Amino acid sequence: MSSPPSDVAALPAPPAPPVPVTGRALPNGLAAFLVFFSSGAVLVLETVALRLVGPYVGVTLQVTSSVIGIALAAIAYGAWSGGWLADRRNPRGLLAPALVLAGIATAITLPVVRYAGEVLRGGAASGILLLVALAVFVPAALLAAVTPLVVKLQLADLRRTGQVVGRLSGIGTLGGITATLLTGFVLVAALRSTVILLALALALGLVGIGLGWYLRRQEPTELPGPARARAALAVLGLAGAGLTTVAPNPCDIETAYHCARVTADPARPSGRTLLLNSAQHSYVDLADPKHLEYAYTKWIGAVGDVVAPAGQRLDALHLGGGGFTVPRYLTATRPGTDNLVFEIDGGLVELGEQELGVRPGPELRAVVGDARMLVAGEPTDSRDLVVGDAFGHLVVPWHLATREMAADVRRVTRPGGVYVQNVIDYPPLRFIRAELATVAAEFGHVALIAPPEALAQEQGSNFLIVGSDAPLPLEAVRARLAEVDPKVSLLSGAALTDFVGGAMVLTDDYAPVDQLLATA
Repeated sequence: MSSPPSDVAALPAPPAPPVPVTGRALPNGLAAFLVFFSSGAVLVLETVALRLVGPYVGVTLQVTSSVIGIALAAIAYGAWSGGWLADRRNPRGLLAPALVLAGIATAITLPVVRYAGEVLRGGAASGILLLVALAVFVPAALLAAVTPLVVKLQLADLRRTGQVVGRLSGIGTLGGITATLLTGFVLVAALRSTVILLALALALGLVGIGLGWYLRRQEPTELPGPARARAALAVLGLAGAGLTTVAPNPCDIETAYHCARVTADPARPSGRTLLLNSAQHSYVDLADPKHLEYAYTKWIGAVGDVVAPAGQRLDALHLGGGGFTVPRYLTATRPGTDNLVFEIDGGLVELGEQELGVRPGPELRAVVGDARMLVAGEPTDSRDLVVGDAFGHLVVPWHLATREMAADVRRVTRPGGVYVQNVIDYPPLRFIRAELATVAAEFGHVALIAPPEALAQEQGSNFLIVGSDAPLPLEAVRARLAEVDPKVSLLSGAALTDFVGGAMVLTDDYAPVDQLLATA
């Protein structure tokens, strides 16, 4: 007999058949709980991750997009891997370890992010992605594997495949929605990020251990891995939780929006610096409210000094409170001034009262809420001076940078009143040009205060836009600037027009603020 063709022997072996699921399905209530709980835990991680990485890389559109993208990647790979494992191992023996491992990974996340954040601090895209991945990927992937494992166990009757998969998929989505709303509206406002994550880690571990005990009572199943490995993982989880207590924490307090810290100035005993997400935000002198430390506050003060005769009271509106530096300055230099402050973060208002010398009263009223919404409710022609100094990390929130917002500010500003807006930008200065064009679309007279080096695109800086519907007191502003910051420049007229060039006017329909701020 002739031998078989050689190519037959080279054919690959057929793949191993899937491991059949033995035993009964999980109770429907337990299956629904596991999918709801694990899916919700992923969204808790995703929401809190933004708070964890914010102190090191900011809270910008790029950071938010990174958190969402990395979380979705973890969900995709976790679900894929969970389905692959479910066809090769009995899912009954994998469910409890997946939850326990997710709890351990969650406990380790805190110290890992805090130590790595000190190294990766900054806004580089690679650093943002790496830090977010360290915060989210492993625990989210482990949790995403739970749903396909549960689905596999429930598919005892193939005639009900669509019903089972659809029901559990819907329950998982509801778990994510519930966790997102609960975390955003309740947990973040009530608890520190450390507490939220450690509580989640503990809950995952307890559910995993309880589930393992239950399943072993129903049907004895050997847990994967040797006992030593399981013990090592348990020690690792405890070590992660313990490291959290000694890991560097950039926050004194966590508000609903910021990681905040107040530090004393060693060179000025009464000086205090407010840091938000580790960025210097405000400086106040508790003993001397007329002292302005930062250059941009000196520029605002210089404009405030000349908008009306010296000592005359003003009706001033402040969009953003921070350390309340400018309201305190106006109260000191113009007694009787009505300072109305719109601050979205109520925690900062409380912090200001506790540590920054803020004293609410007839001359200073703080209203907690979004400035865009609150300005819309202000009477027409009610303010002599409007100060725009609201930031999300180092970025003006996009909805406060549009023509529609500028139009509302102009409506509130009295004839002859002045609007000043603090902006931060970096070369090639696309955002400040666009914002100048936007303010100029509503105010007939506009000027710009900035360092010469920043105007020459040699460095990033604060810029102060000054707008009014009446001619600005430019000579008086120049004279006052020469006293407080002699090196700063004031652009107006043709020089300002040349600087703005053909920059776009930002609108509610199109305001790519974060993209304009990105360096080329």
